[in-house]
Amino acid sequence: MSDLHSVLDEALACVVGAPETTTDPSGVVFQRVPAAARARIADPGLDFMSTVPSGVRLEALTDATVLELEVELTHLILAGTQSPGTAVDLVVDGELREPLRTDRETVVVVDLRTRDMQFHPERGGPVTLRFDLGASANAAERRIEVWFPVASSMKLLDVRIDEGSALRPAPPVGPLWVHHGSSISQCSEADRPTGSWPAAVARAAGRSLLNLGVGGQCHLDQFMARAIRDLPADAISLELGINVVNHDSMRERAFVSAFHGFLDTVRDGHPDTPLLIVTPITCPTAEDRPGPTPFGPDLRFHAMDRPAESSGGCLTLVRVREVLRAQVELRRSEGDGALHLVDGTQLFGPDDTADLPDGLHPNPAGYRRMAERFAPLAFGGEGVLRQTPPSRGPSLFEPIGEH
Repeated sequence: MSDLHSVLDEALACVVGAPETTTDPSGVVFQRVPAAARARIADPGLDFMSTVPSGVRLEALTDATVLELEVELTHLILAGTQSPGTAVDLVVDGELREPLRTDRETVVVVDLRTRDMQFHPERGGPVTLRFDLGASANAAERRIEVWFPVASSMKLLDVRIDEGSALRPAPPVGPLWVHHGSSISQCSEADRPTGSWPAAVARAAGRSLLNLGVGGQCHLDQFMARAIRDLPADAISLELGINVVNHDSMRERAFVSAFHGFLDTVRDGHPDTPLLIVTPITCPTAEDRPGPTPFGPDLRFHAMDRPAESSGGCLTLVRVREVLRAQVELRRSEGDGALHLVDGTQLFGPDDTADLPDGLHPNPAGYRRMAERFAPLAFGGEGVLRQTPPSRGPSLFEPIGEH
């Protein structure tokens, strides 16, 4: 085996998909939520999900035959469930290799009913992920992508390649697509990093992905709107509504105002950028019942019973879709022809619930189906996120893709 040398600094220059990083003497953590927001919200759930590098990857040109990543992993799971381990993906010159998997990770068990968190560090500690890239013809550079985990927090401790080899940033694969959403966009249930539906769509469409899907944390927050406003996005999509119902965080009056405030902020930086609103996918328990939707002992999410007299203005998923559709139509009538909407049930609907094992999150097959359905709507020949629309568009009472 050839000697290896550290190229951590060079590798950090090759990482894309992470708006911020935090560094301590042992390593680097990639953050997907702004530091000011994390400090002000002071929510352990937000802090943790920010450090889960869904969509974050290393994109590099290298003549190396071996690549090693030394990392520390932390996996948050719900009480009553088991960690499946952590997967990391490798792509070499466009060819997706078999994922590398490890179960060396600190496990944090969360009881959503009591908010109790139990740490199990006995399986944790540094682990070396070794990728055998193989020899390249005439020692030529190859483009590699290493896609980081979608469910585990990761601290990068070191990156090593064989002596005499070099590593440098690769050019972007295409225009920047910024996507924000909930756990259904972070995709912790995917069986590999490239199995998240945003990653699968980006790879198929030749787009450079910035995935701001943050589990449990999509509440039309102004800090995320400002982050998107300030990014050099060529296309933007927002998967909205499910966390508002899950957490019962808003009633209709606040939701409508927050939606317009969010879009107004994004439009301050992107007045004409194609922007697609994705309404909630199917979640049977909350279709006609308002949240919250706690996690039950049967390992499924359920809407709580609540008295009718305290439910005025509470949101169900059916109502969220109606509100989003009406408000998008209103903004389009005001002149925003670059704003579009897709009904989330076209991506994952009532006929797909066999792939919804916990009643809320799709399984890997469900995420693959979402990618297959979203890609042509967004980035196909007539895809709304690749168009330069007129200043005033036609009526949107006919959802995208519905005939």
